[in-house]
Amino acid sequence: MSRKYLMGAALMLGLASAAHASSFVVTTDAVVRAVAASTDATSDLSSSLRDDKIVQAARDDAATFVGSQGDIRGAKLESAFLHIRSTLPALQASDAQLAQAILAL
Repeated sequence: MSRKYLMGAALMLGLASAAHASSFVVTTDAVVRAVAASTDATSDLSSSLRDDKIVQAARDDAATFVGSQGDIRGAKLESAFLHIRSTLPALQASDAQLAQAILAL
């Protein structure tokens, strides 16, 4: 009886380990895809708006926004956000991503 119990316990442990490893791989893949999408969006934005005067004027505000983790939002940065979103309506980027892209110009 104890041998069956041990075999059953070993089987359950093996299945649990496999499920845990599979969950880790799925989670890791999702995180990597999200970071890649964010990087691609930032790169596309940077190349599109490099010479834009409204965006260039918002660099100091973008640095303050990033440095304050989004707590300080200057008027020039808000104007740049509106301008970028009206220029590129299909762009799906957060304010933090836009601020980072402005700094990367």
